[in-house]
Amino acid sequence: MLQVAYIRDNKDEVLKGLAVRNFANAETILTKVLEVDDNRKKTQGNLDAVLAESNSISKEIGNLFKTGETQKATILKEKTGQLKEQSKILNEQLNTIQKELAELLYQIPNVPHSSVPAGNTDEDNEEVFREGDIPILKEGAQPHWELAKKYDIIDFELGTKITGAGFPVYKGKGARLQRALISYFLDKNTNAGYQEVQVPHLINEASGYGTGQLPDKEGQMYEATADNLFLIPTAEVPITNLYRNNLLKESDFPIKHTGYTPCFRREAGSYGAHVRGLNRLHQFDKVEIVRIEHPDNSYAVLDGMVTHIKEILQELELPYRILRLCGGDLGFTAALTYDFEVFSTAQDRWLEISSVSNFETFQANRLKLRFKNADGKSQLAHTLNGSALALPRVLAGILENYQTPEGIIIPKVLQKYTGFDIIN
Repeated sequence: MLQVAYIRDNKDEVLKGLAVRNFANAETILTKVLEVDDNRKKTQGNLDAVLAESNSISKEIGNLFKTGETQKATILKEKTGQLKEQSKILNEQLNTIQKELAELLYQIPNVPHSSVPAGNTDEDNEEVFREGDIPILKEGAQPHWELAKKYDIIDFELGTKITGAGFPVYKGKGARLQRALISYFLDKNTNAGYQEVQVPHLINEASGYGTGQLPDKEGQMYEATADNLFLIPTAEVPITNLYRNNLLKESDFPIKHTGYTPCFRREAGSYGAHVRGLNRLHQFDKVEIVRIEHPDNSYAVLDGMVTHIKEILQELELPYRILRLCGGDLGFTAALTYDFEVFSTAQDRWLEISSVSNFETFQANRLKLRFKNADGKSQLAHTLNGSALALPRVLAGILENYQTPEGIIIPKVLQKYTGFDIIN
């Protein structure tokens, strides 16, 4: 969430950034935010004045009772009753205004970093890096959903029977490969200094607002309505919320966490061949990395996170590319995002397997996540996160790119985790 003071002091810059996002009615909403904030300040000033007068009169009443001037004290007590009623009305007005202001601010996405290219769709994203040779598969190569059936390692129909479409069942070597990937990703992350955490798979409403899933993505989350809880769409949400309402010290930085969780997304409206098999699921596994950082260091940290994920894909020996997302494809809360995509030779298309983002102070402002700087003043921290990695499309890439007439070869780096070197 943007800070009102920042909008007030940098309105033209904010408008320019929101134009890169193609955000409609930016001028109208920002103007309304400043008008409502002016009203908030005026109402707060009136409330403060009434409370100050009430406190002053209360002291005077005490002195009058001490000196025996009971009649004067009684008259002033009537005045305090009137002031109490005024303060109640003003307080209710202030709460209404603050709610209106928050609802307006919740509509405004983050301001993109200056490096974010303009654009409307994923076709306008900017490729910034590519590595790895695309394998040449022999005639008759199959997409992963056919390989899953051939080797009986993933059962999509059984998952549909149990729950519905988008909830696959992993079997035998498929389940062991899935577990191997999780262990490998966690080991890579912890060896890089990330502290592993196990977090809840359901969150409350405050956590959803804290990291920006609410109210923006409410329709994409599964909700346990009886308890007003939500199944997590990503481990980013509970891990980042570990620090909600925290006041840190500069010496606490860097804060680095990693965690494995299942993730749950309704993916409403997703249909067609491009979402077949593992390409898009309602439940999937993911290992996340999350950073809480000093604002001066966050973009150097973002580059380091990108390098870390590069190393994972290099070890898996999968062809991949990195995209800098354009304004129209950028997530609501992000200031800058790099997407990693693996090339699926059997499908002849790129599959997104990671997003790495810097949110700057946008989440921290919602979370009330601050630190004391060297001058002893409180300021907002920066938050970052990345997938390291999301499993379904990585698994799809391995199955498709490593297929041979003899079976599916397991990448060398995973063989000590799987205990086998081929699926056949």
